[in-house]
Amino acid sequence: MLKNIPPILSPEMLKVLCEMGHGDRLVIADANFPAASMGKNAIVLRADGHSATDLLDAILTLFPLDTYVEHPVSLMQLMPGDTVKTPIWDEYKAIVAKHDARGADAFAEIERFAFYEESRKVYAIIATGEKALYANVMLQKGVI
Repeated sequence: MLKNIPPILSPEMLKVLCEMGHGDRLVIADANFPAASMGKNAIVLRADGHSATDLLDAILTLFPLDTYVEHPVSLMQLMPGDTVKTPIWDEYKAIVAKHDARGADAFAEIERFAFYEESRKVYAIIATGEKALYANVMLQKGVI
């Protein structure tokens, strides 16, 4: 048993987070994200039944965001003409603000297909049960 480890983080997730180095990236993916096909060169972890917000908060208790880049957190940008509401983005910004002084300034938006291309290069993808649309978030690891 360990103290102060969020119980939502499985032993396998903890191992992967620990293995990641400075500059490595992680995607916390919503339930619609093609994690298996995007993650052919990455570690794909399943977290079905868990929300992306709960996982983001738990991960950021252990995972430093990169301070050497302007935007260590990236969101998948809405497609032009898409009228989907993204209230989860405000939740993400509040969670990041709890763990990083940059708060909302740590975020960037990446065009949908560019997000997919970048996802093919990440160290790991966590496939969640998150049902909110456009709830994919990419984190870049910093240093302690």
